[in-house]
Amino acid sequence: MTMPLMKPKRKNPVLRTRQMNLPPWSRGRVALGLTAAAAEGRFELQVCQQCHSVQYPPREACHRCLSPQLKWRAQTGEGTLLGETRLHHSNDLFFRERLPWRLGLVQLDAGPTVIVHLHGEVHTAPMRVKVGARLDRAGQAVLIGFPNEGSEHMADDSMLREMTSDPKFRKVLVTDGKTPVGQAVVKAMVKAGADIVWVGHAEPWKKLPGLDDITALKQVTLVPLDLTNERSVTELAGEIGGKVDIVVNTAELHRGFGIAARRGTDVARAEMDINYFGLLRLAQGFGPALKGRSADGVAHAAAWVNLLSVYALSNYPPHGTFSASKAAALSLSQCLRAEMRPAGIRVINVFPGPIDDEWNQNLPPPKLAPQALASAIVTALKEGIEDVYPGEVAQEWLERWRDNPKVLERELAGGN
Repeated sequence: MTMPLMKPKRKNPVLRTRQMNLPPWSRGRVALGLTAAAAEGRFELQVCQQCHSVQYPPREACHRCLSPQLKWRAQTGEGTLLGETRLHHSNDLFFRERLPWRLGLVQLDAGPTVIVHLHGEVHTAPMRVKVGARLDRAGQAVLIGFPNEGSEHMADDSMLREMTSDPKFRKVLVTDGKTPVGQAVVKAMVKAGADIVWVGHAEPWKKLPGLDDITALKQVTLVPLDLTNERSVTELAGEIGGKVDIVVNTAELHRGFGIAARRGTDVARAEMDINYFGLLRLAQGFGPALKGRSADGVAHAAAWVNLLSVYALSNYPPHGTFSASKAAALSLSQCLRAEMRPAGIRVINVFPGPIDDEWNQNLPPPKLAPQALASAIVTALKEGIEDVYPGEVAQEWLERWRDNPKVLERELAGGN
């Protein structure tokens, strides 16, 4: 049974801050299919379309019939642990700092035999386990053997915590607390065990609905933060940047209409100033501090979360300029992810469908409740997921976009 994680002791300021050493990260293009699935929380293996045999490790042609027709398909991960070993020596810098490290050999019910990292609650072989794919600190997929029946504190396993960004005992910055989504995220972080939650407030003189509820929580501190003001971002980064473990950017400006229905560019500029340039200012202010603390003990800096929109995938004309600003933010967040990866910081992009708020009040259900969105963000942090599509609309939109982006564009232009 995993022992519950204790609150880390305050770091001795005299001690040096360790630099991040990443686990082995080189992968061939074929193997990146495993990573692509793990980034969305799935465990997939290649399946031959001719003889239906399941493949591992990833390859260009079927090991049985040599067919090149291999497709990635979701797997249950059920299997039997055949044997295990405990690594006490490694020439790799990442593992050398984390020894001992358990590895196991698992025979999957689907056929292949795989080498996995073993969760601490997996006992000696033989026993039934469930294999899952997770992203490691380098952002690449690795396989982990989990017990079929886990304990209450299994997320506190030291090996698993290396693969995830669990908010427990971490310090979180939520950039905008005035919206229902921002307030729901704050409450979800507190419930998940965050040590401190700083909540950005661009207009502290305004008494907005719901603020009293979150400020009453002992973990919550309101801080001045206006993403349209570079000085505001820089000052806050200088004050708390060296303490933040997780940044959750919930700030956004959402207005309706497309191009011809509104004169001028003022609203579009305002959307870009928050949704795109606000993210850029935030990344320039807080990014370097997060990268510098990515190996800072048990509660190291761990993640960056961007609230985007499923409209970033394909423009939704009734919300055209908002969609364009979120598409720009998506491109920027991909750059941020590439720059954060060498430090082991996970960048999580959240693509919700219509949220049940004032700007979507005329849209028919289903709409995503702010509480459901906040829960999806916490789940992504705990499970090491990189791209999240919460809600029925987002899931349907994603499938249509993957099937044929041009068809989806035409359907959206036609009001479907």
